[in-house]
Amino acid sequence: MAIKESTESSENYLKTILILSKRLPVVRGVDIANEMGFKKSSVSIGMKNLREKGQITVTDAGYIYLTDSGKRIAEAIYERNRFMIEMLMSWGISKEIAERDACRIEHVISPETFEAFKKHYHS
Repeated sequence: MAIKESTESSENYLKTILILSKRLPVVRGVDIANEMGFKKSSVSIGMKNLREKGQITVTDAGYIYLTDSGKRIAEAIYERNRFMIEMLMSWGISKEIAERDACRIEHVISPETFEAFKKHYHS
């Protein structure tokens, strides 16, 4: 699966672009920097890496769009994130801790384990 080919940092950028694209008409580097609490220069480096991997495109006006492969990765990571937050909170873990832990778990859990979690949790 494509997720193994990306890093935690790039997955977080892709997930953030996906989330912002649902809220904003266009996504720019400054939007990503504000959302993630990063410097624009750090985001620029991240976007360059994602462009080189073919996971985003950037227009001349600076608008950032996910490619099909970038969107697949972003959606998979976002699904893992939302699921893990929901599951952890259902176990009585506070929202703040569930969000923090889910952000870590989403990057390291294998597809097989994630599917088993979903099957068990929704049964």
